[in-house]
Amino acid sequence: MLDVSVISICFNNLADLQRTCKSVDDQTVLPQEHLIINGSSNSDIANWLLTTPQPSYRKWINERDRGISDAFNKGIQLAKFSITHLLHAGDIYGSNQVIEKVTDYFNLHPQVNWISGNIQVIRGGAPIIIGKPFDKHKLYRGMRSVAHPTWFVKKEVYNRVGPFKLHLKIGMDYDLMCRLKDEPYGYINETLAVFDDSGISTNQYLDSLKENIQIYESYFGFSILCRIWQFRLRILHLLLRTSLGKWLFAIKKNLGLANA
Repeated sequence: MLDVSVISICFNNLADLQRTCKSVDDQTVLPQEHLIINGSSNSDIANWLLTTPQPSYRKWINERDRGISDAFNKGIQLAKFSITHLLHAGDIYGSNQVIEKVTDYFNLHPQVNWISGNIQVIRGGAPIIIGKPFDKHKLYRGMRSVAHPTWFVKKEVYNRVGPFKLHLKIGMDYDLMCRLKDEPYGYINETLAVFDDSGISTNQYLDSLKENIQIYESYFGFSILCRIWQFRLRILHLLLRTSLGKWLFAIKKNLGLANA
């Protein structure tokens, strides 16, 4: 049996962390450890962890970090078990059977080194489920609905592909995906996570598209295809902020094309 280390990074967002912890604690198969990487500038989270009874598998560090990538790397370095899952504070599992289904999948497919699945997000003001199998030939499209909160990655993989890069502020997950492209992969057609859309990837979405171009071209060279696709995403993002865009997306959703 493979064991799971869940890693949750947080920064001054106690209510988000509490929601995430409850989601972990409600799993039918519990993780072997749940690591809290707390880089907060206030004491709210540290006080809650110290004064509230926590399950034995929950451990934490309270210390400032150098950003999201640094916090991710700290969690991965501390993880003791074979499968790592980065469940950010604010995100929750899509059901109480996610860890059970994921561990079953890895045990049935021992050659697989990382998996992804579906995620619930907000688009056009409404919740939808998106998710597609990873395709390394479509990396120019950015994350392409291969959402980072749904990734479960064997810890050994980081020894080969390297850690998250500290200089990247938004697209560190996309950068890692570019390095995961040749690792044996599996897709679970289940909703593995519900995304908290208040984070940096949502609030700085347009900046993330610029960073994605830089990341892609750093690995694969200049790409007009990548630039055209990222421009398309920019236009769609801006359109969805309008009444017309939301109306058009509602039609697309009713036609069952929201994940197209």
